[in-house]
Amino acid sequence: MKFDKHFPIEKLKDYIKYYVVSENDLENEYKVLPSAGLVIGFQYKGQLSSIKDNTLNKLSSAGITGISDSYKIFKNTTDIGTILVYFTEIGFTHFSSNPANELFNLSLSLDDIFEKSSVNEVEEKLAAADTDKKRIKIVEQFLLTQFKDIQTDKLVIEAVKLIYKSKGTIRVKELNEKLFISQSPFEKRFRKVVGTTPKKFTSIIRFNAVLENLNETKSLMEICYENNFFDQAHFIKDFKHFTGQTPENFKRFL
Repeated sequence: MKFDKHFPIEKLKDYIKYYVVSENDLENEYKVLPSAGLVIGFQYKGQLSSIKDNTLNKLSSAGITGISDSYKIFKNTTDIGTILVYFTEIGFTHFSSNPANELFNLSLSLDDIFEKSSVNEVEEKLAAADTDKKRIKIVEQFLLTQFKDIQTDKLVIEAVKLIYKSKGTIRVKELNEKLFISQSPFEKRFRKVVGTTPKKFTSIIRFNAVLENLNETKSLMEICYENNFFDQAHFIKDFKHFTGQTPENFKRFL
C-alpha cells in the first residue's frame, strides 16, 4: 500500500494543503474520519465505492467530498490508484463559485462542480501517465486553470485561526464577540467559505485534538476535561458520533 504526500507549488499553497498518491493492490474496506477541508479524488485505475446502511454505492472516478460531521466508510477494488487533493479550510472557494456548504456531508461527481470536458481531459491524461510526478503535474495544471484570484474573507480566516488556537473549544458566542459581528451574518459567511457552520467546524477541530490526545498516556477522563467536555457521557456520545466507536474501543487499535 502506498500513501505518499506531495506539496503544491507556491501559488497554491494557501489553498491546497497537499496532494496524496494512494495505491493499494488489495481490496479494502476502510473508515474515513471527519477532517477540516474538502477533498477531490481522481481514480486513475480501479474503482471506489461508499458504503451506507450496508449498501454499496459506486463513486465516480473523479469526485469531490465535502466536510462531514461523522465518519464515512469506503471500499476499493484490487489494484486501485488515486490522486487526492486536500484543500485548506478556505481553499475551495478559490476554485469554484459553488458555496462550500452545498457539499456538506456529500460525495459528488467532479463534473457536478467543474466542466465535464475539463474533468474528462484530466482523467484521460492520468490514465496515460506513468509516474507519480506526471500525475501530480496533470492535477495541478487542472487546478491552475480553475483558480480564481479572489480576496478571501479575512473575517473567516481570523475565525478559523481562533478556532485552531483554542483546539476547537471556543464557543461561537465568544467568536462573535472577538470578531465584532452578530451570529447570523457571521454564520452565513463562514458556511459559504469553509463548508459548514462555525459550531460544527469547532466540533470537528476539537475531535481531531482528542484524536491526538489518544496517542498520549493520558486517561480518558483527563482528555475529556482538557478538551472542555461537560462530562464523560457527553464526551463518549460525541466521539461515537464521529467514529462509530467508544473512545476506549477506538484506543485499543491505535
